[in-house]
Amino acid sequence: MGQGFFVTGTDTGVGKTLVACALLRAFAGTGKTVVGMKPVAAGREEGRWADVEALAHASTVSAGRQIVNPYAFDQAIAPHIAAELAGVEIALEPIASAYEELSRLVDVVVVEGAGGFLVPLNARQTGADLAMRLGLPVVLVVGMRLGCLNHALLTRRQIEGSRLRCAGWVANCILHDMPHLDGNIRALGQRLDCPLLGVLPFQQEPSAMQAARLLSLEPLLEATA
Repeated sequence: MGQGFFVTGTDTGVGKTLVACALLRAFAGTGKTVVGMKPVAAGREEGRWADVEALAHASTVSAGRQIVNPYAFDQAIAPHIAAELAGVEIALEPIASAYEELSRLVDVVVVEGAGGFLVPLNARQTGADLAMRLGLPVVLVVGMRLGCLNHALLTRRQIEGSRLRCAGWVANCILHDMPHLDGNIRALGQRLDCPLLGVLPFQQEPSAMQAARLLSLEPLLEATA
């Protein structure tokens, strides 16, 4: 069985896909076989789900669509609402089965969550329940913008409350000129109690390959040792 990591974020639109793809590229650069998984995707544009395609492009192994993306919905809205409109209920067991199948194919599986850590998936369960079901070390992506300190610390507390290991966090600079960026990164580094894997500078068109060069894999390897 391969290693796995669960990528979550402080909110939607903070760069989870970029970081997930960067992790895939970085692990592939060490000679490992890798595959990305997007259990729940919501938001199809021009007949495709961009996050799913990006993860597939960064993977070294091709797997069936239903395995890497068990649930896909057209509208870019909260997953449980998208599922309701489609007449579907998102269930964790099919996702867990798909993950186990992927983990038998490769050395590393990178699972990208939907939205923030507590986004509802159905009437009872959230992204945190999915992470707990998979039992994977968590990588927290912090979108560096006003409010990120509170969002990051609350998410980190929820990860700990879910009895999951936070293997590290990534500071993704999603604004061109965030005031006091260094001070915010320093404040999070003092409080999140997990390794800083890297700081990704602002880019108009972010590149997973470039981001991969800025990430440190050592804390992640230690988390699964």
